[in-house]
Amino acid sequence: MKVPEFGVDTFGGVTKDAQGEPLPHAQVIRDLGEEAATADAVGLDFFGVGEHHREDFAVSSPEMVLAAIASRTTSIRLGSTVTVLSSDDPVRVYERFATLDAVSNGRAEIVAGRGSFTESFPLFGYDLQDYEVLFEEKLELLAALLKEEPVTWSGTTRASLHEQRVFPTTAEGIRGWVGVGGSPESVVHTARYGLGLFLAIIGGPADRFTAYVDLFERAQDEYGVPHQPVAVHSPGLVAETDQQARALVFDGWMAMRQRMVRDRGWPPPSVGDFEREVETGSLYIGSPETVARRIAATIRALGVDRFDLKYDQPVTHADLMRSIELYGEKVVPLVTDMLSD
Repeated sequence: MKVPEFGVDTFGGVTKDAQGEPLPHAQVIRDLGEEAATADAVGLDFFGVGEHHREDFAVSSPEMVLAAIASRTTSIRLGSTVTVLSSDDPVRVYERFATLDAVSNGRAEIVAGRGSFTESFPLFGYDLQDYEVLFEEKLELLAALLKEEPVTWSGTTRASLHEQRVFPTTAEGIRGWVGVGGSPESVVHTARYGLGLFLAIIGGPADRFTAYVDLFERAQDEYGVPHQPVAVHSPGLVAETDQQARALVFDGWMAMRQRMVRDRGWPPPSVGDFEREVETGSLYIGSPETVARRIAATIRALGVDRFDLKYDQPVTHADLMRSIELYGEKVVPLVTDMLSD
């Protein structure tokens, strides 16, 4: 089996100090540079930063953070996870990432998505009733811009373009992905535009997404486009022991689930939910051996080209740093060995 790439993602979630109090947003953002430098030093392939517009996340401008990170790293690829394309302008998205690509010497990636929260819609003056058309039209335009050729485009969500060039251009192009959380329509759109499929699997067994990978491959064949890579993004944390990892994460996981009950109408967590997610779901928490075993099983089940661990949890910066070190130095080699059997 081909050895996949391995990355880490962060939403810029607010971390805690030694007394358990939340750190200021500015400190969380500064800490991301050190976390990315560590990911680069241990040989990981990708570092992703998400976009949010709410109090519990520090990053609202991933490209700014990634540009700063570019100066502290040498090899690791840098991208958004995700850029909320529906409430942004595709031309400006392309321009910002093309600039990041120049600053980082060709290491930029774009992961475009609808976004897991909707705060950006009223913030930037968009109507949630236009949720579908905003994403579909803007994805079409972004895909055209990524070809770095003159673009002619028209739609209902922004001004039309006629044979328009957009700058700066890049040396080898920017790798583009679409973040998908569970919409078959998004899978088909991703295939149509020749972009990579970035599966956000944040709950339940990962193998339930096998149908999405199959759909992606069939759709690419039907459109007659070259097959693009598939990545998985799932939350987790690596610690020295299973017990330590679970103890670090449990309170923050429970608080997050309660927020989802309020904000998104999710059912309240029941007894045993956390343990089920850790043992058989999509929460990759534990010792290096435990996390490696779970990741290897997911890669075998889905045949993905990259596994990204969403490592940010409401713990201390030191805990996150140690998690990245263990992931790169122990988990990745273990997974590689398991996949070679």
